[in-house]
Amino acid sequence: MSLARALSPTLREIRLLCCQSGAQSAGVRQFIQSSYPALKKHNPDLPILIREASGTPARAFARFEYGVEKHVELDNLSAKDVEQKVAQLLSS
Repeated sequence: MSLARALSPTLREIRLLCCQSGAQSAGVRQFIQSSYPALKKHNPDLPILIREASGTPARAFARFEYGVEKHVELDNLSAKDVEQKVAQLLSS
């Protein structure tokens, strides 16, 4: 599933958390560099927050309408695996 498309209107926010230098977050950083531009291009009004902090475990959070929030763990995944996990999260 490609993220380069318009997402569900029930999606309110995407947050990506990672460590800016840790090896466990390398896949998330690569995902951000490769997929963020297309994701933002197709969803210009959707807040996509990227939070980097030393030692932070790599995770993705999705907030939907009515305050429903879901997340997935992304530690030690490749950029392709990160994209798949995030796509699953956003389609659930």
